[in-house]
Amino acid sequence: MKIGVVGLGKMGLNLALNMKTKGYEVIGYDISEDVLYYAINNGIEVKFTPSDLAKGLCVPKVLWLMLPSYGNAVDEAIKTFFPLLEEGDIVVDAGNSDYRETQRRYQYLKSKGIRFADIGVSGGLEGARNGICAMVGADRDVFEYLEPLLKDICVEGGYLHTGPCGSGHYVKMIHNGIEYAMMQAIGEGMELLAEGPFELNLEAIAGLWCHGSIIRGWLMELTQRILAADPELQGISDVIQHTGEGLWTVREALEREIPIPVISGSLMVRFRSLQKESFSGKIVAALRREFGGHLPPKKDA
Repeated sequence: MKIGVVGLGKMGLNLALNMKTKGYEVIGYDISEDVLYYAINNGIEVKFTPSDLAKGLCVPKVLWLMLPSYGNAVDEAIKTFFPLLEEGDIVVDAGNSDYRETQRRYQYLKSKGIRFADIGVSGGLEGARNGICAMVGADRDVFEYLEPLLKDICVEGGYLHTGPCGSGHYVKMIHNGIEYAMMQAIGEGMELLAEGPFELNLEAIAGLWCHGSIIRGWLMELTQRILAADPELQGISDVIQHTGEGLWTVREALEREIPIPVISGSLMVRFRSLQKESFSGKIVAALRREFGGHLPPKKDA
């Protein structure tokens, strides 16, 4: 199977390398020539035009989009590549798209004979390179065609056919809402420890909690890594960006009248981080940097 990866940013490049390591032929494309040359230097074959990419793929063509959800990047890519695709080809949207937009794109492509899958990808940069967790929304035949690839590029037990198109992005949206709340809880707990009545080694405590505690896990391991590198978080801004998924989760809950006060509160804190500095905000901002490469912007003095 040859795979055309469109979007060779941090996640896209690491996924392309993951696929290549597992024995797949990967051809990359990005609108930025600088990104293309960087991918070449990392061992990825690239094409400098969409038409050359399409010509390099076998039948059925598999086009794996790894593009940002904000703006019109996904729709623009579909518009660009659509004339180059044939009936039966497969487009995969593995970014964090709004599931409603995914359903719309599925219907449009289906009417033209192009197959579509949405894959919610979790695991951050480390996962993209070494094994992702994939939430797959697709028709059954599309999932079955992609399953050998998914089995190879995911961690063991790390992929699931969640249902029809849109469901993969829906599940990933809720996943990210939960992620917001978990990071916020860690940040607030660390702030209480930092401001409490004892002189505590926060890095050692985070390390302890990684071993056998109820709250052990990768986010706690990353917290220990952050505190080992910068115990006072002097080099970290507490501005916590959000890329949409948490907001969409809260919107979904409001529309369905389902209370999610913890996730909603964590989203509000991200808005607040634009106004007030806090230790907990620095923890969350640093966690986003560690697992996803999200660099917090500098706060105005």
